[in-house]
Amino acid sequence: MKLDLGKAFAIQPVPSASGPRAIEDDKFPFEALSKIAESESWRKEIHRPLSHIHKWWAQRLGSVFRAIALGALAPKGANVMDLFYSRARFPEATVFDPFMGSGTTIIESLKLGARVIGRDINPVAFFLVRNAVAAHSRAEVLSTFEAIERDVASKLQSLYLAQLPDGSQVPVLYYFWVKQVACPACDTAVDLFSSYVFAQNAYPRKFPQAQAVCPLCGHINCVRFDATEAVCKRCDRLFNPSIGPARGQKARCPACFREFSILKRVREQDTPPAHRLYAKLVLLQDGRKQYLAADDFDRALFESACHELADRVDAFPIVRITPGYNTNQALNYNYRQWHEFFNARQLLCLSLLAERIRAIPQPALRELFACLFSGTLEFNNMFASYKGEGTGAVRHMFSHHILKPERMPLEANLWGTPKSSGSFSTMFETRILRALDYAENPFELKLTGVGPATTRKVFGCADPIGYECADNFAKFQRGKRVYLSCGDSSATDLTADSVDVVLTDPPFFDNVHYSQLADFFHVWQRHILGEGGCRARVTTRETGEVQHSEGDVFRARLSAVWAECHRVLKDDGLLAFTYHHSRAEGWRCILQALMDAGFGIVAVHPIKAEMSVAMPKRQTKEPIDLDIIAVCRKLKTLSRRMWNGDLTGNVRALASGQIERLRASGRSLSRNDVRIIVMAHLLEQLSRSPTTHAALASLDAHAEETERVISALHGANHRKPVSPRTPR
Repeated sequence: MKLDLGKAFAIQPVPSASGPRAIEDDKFPFEALSKIAESESWRKEIHRPLSHIHKWWAQRLGSVFRAIALGALAPKGANVMDLFYSRARFPEATVFDPFMGSGTTIIESLKLGARVIGRDINPVAFFLVRNAVAAHSRAEVLSTFEAIERDVASKLQSLYLAQLPDGSQVPVLYYFWVKQVACPACDTAVDLFSSYVFAQNAYPRKFPQAQAVCPLCGHINCVRFDATEAVCKRCDRLFNPSIGPARGQKARCPACFREFSILKRVREQDTPPAHRLYAKLVLLQDGRKQYLAADDFDRALFESACHELADRVDAFPIVRITPGYNTNQALNYNYRQWHEFFNARQLLCLSLLAERIRAIPQPALRELFACLFSGTLEFNNMFASYKGEGTGAVRHMFSHHILKPERMPLEANLWGTPKSSGSFSTMFETRILRALDYAENPFELKLTGVGPATTRKVFGCADPIGYECADNFAKFQRGKRVYLSCGDSSATDLTADSVDVVLTDPPFFDNVHYSQLADFFHVWQRHILGEGGCRARVTTRETGEVQHSEGDVFRARLSAVWAECHRVLKDDGLLAFTYHHSRAEGWRCILQALMDAGFGIVAVHPIKAEMSVAMPKRQTKEPIDLDIIAVCRKLKTLSRRMWNGDLTGNVRALASGQIERLRASGRSLSRNDVRIIVMAHLLEQLSRSPTTHAALASLDAHAEETERVISALHGANHRKPVSPRTPR
């Protein structure tokens, strides 16, 4: 259902010099905005498709950044919630994001009529944002896809066929594979099944039927998802579907019963583990799906793909994987080059598709379809797995934010069918066409009930998105609306005092290095589009990356970027960014980096963060559901003061007030949620200290007392949340 509430609403382009902004007001409506963000977070790719045109990590919520941009540009006293659903415009304002990532700041600021500058050190991020904001003709995009479909679809689909007993052929939706390692005692190939149940519903207690492969004859049997006994329908043998040869880091050989370390055995070899094809899911002519055991026809079809791939020249990129925190897991399994993440049939299909995309004559369309191709890689490799029925079938390879070798990988039909998940054709509809729809007619979400699903789309709040981007600041100054660049944000070509607002989400101080993961896409983008410009280097890794696992390195590099932001920001401008961290060192680094660069914090607000169903969040004991919005001004415009050390009177009181507001809106908080609110208010107090040294010394001196405050506030937070008050 759509709701048109767009108003012809105009405000001053930029508040008067050094005037306070709406986001500096303690009445900033973070609890109401968090409810909108919560709703968006469940289907970010649907509610903000432009910033999800391609994979990026830790993608922030568009509704949050729309609210921050509004609050940073509108004068204090403006009603942010009214502005949120209006046609508020800031045509003379310039917003800069030095860590643009997936482009959330860029897109949301463009929707507000601002001029935008985006920069990222990673060429994959730069590539996806440039495609997201570019102007595309729907007719040309559709005709290009149809031409690709005519030229390669039938060939790709012929590689995903199954033969039924009556001789007819039907499409295969998914092939199921299992990794194998040789037993060190008897050399038997051991299947690394942790369970012989390989397919079940996403809600198994409601829909308990599952599929299990017989370990003796390979027949596919219907069983309960939690069954511990089953009799194979073909060989009549009794087996336990819930227990396979692989248990944790070890496996037991079914032939000689020798138990051995899986990783140790793999590392004794020179190549990645072998895979065995054991099952498939086919699409019958009447539209039903059926699980079947793999047969000789399937194996022969795969073998023919292997031979055809061997005859192709320059079929795929051959690039070594560089060691790193996020690549070492793959390297430990003997994956040495990026193409080894795919089997031969996947490489053949990708080769044919890449060759066709490379032949698109128009550069903008060639880049857009290369972007679609690159996004398809995430779901079509031997690190992907099966999510099951009742949900999107393919669990993409980055669901854990690491390169985790999959013991039971899923091979999807790469071109796809109308009932496929993660295929080139279906992602054209769900990513490219959906992004075009949004670009032509952007919308906001408006809550219409209590639950996150009860929303309506509000159209008319923004103009269509589609721009020719400047490739240097001089061209931007001559009138372009958008300037995007790839490089280290500690050194830009922006002139001093040229930016009104710096709005960003900086990299975290942690062990997830985006560049190590982004290389998976980068090597294919170079393969299709060439090795010029920002694709000149074989890797996206750069020595100047801010993201780092060592605190001192992270702090120094972040400070260098903040210093550049200080140079280009007007004296009355704001730096606003989102941040959270569970470790004290992460907060210490932020405080030092800001103060060393000449910034002090003037306001902090908690806000809903990230996707509610993100895998890393679900696996965390104390998940962080909130970000802190930190609002900063140049220290030279602020009065310095030494904090009096009163955690109870200052920090605790301020944090408690925000916690109570969140509780009153129906939100419960983890201990780490409470931590980020307390730490943010503490940093706000300390950041105006006479010196950075004094601020850090005070932070360290109050570490134990800060923990006691966090514990006390978290304990109070465990009371039953009060119901939101009904307006009179």
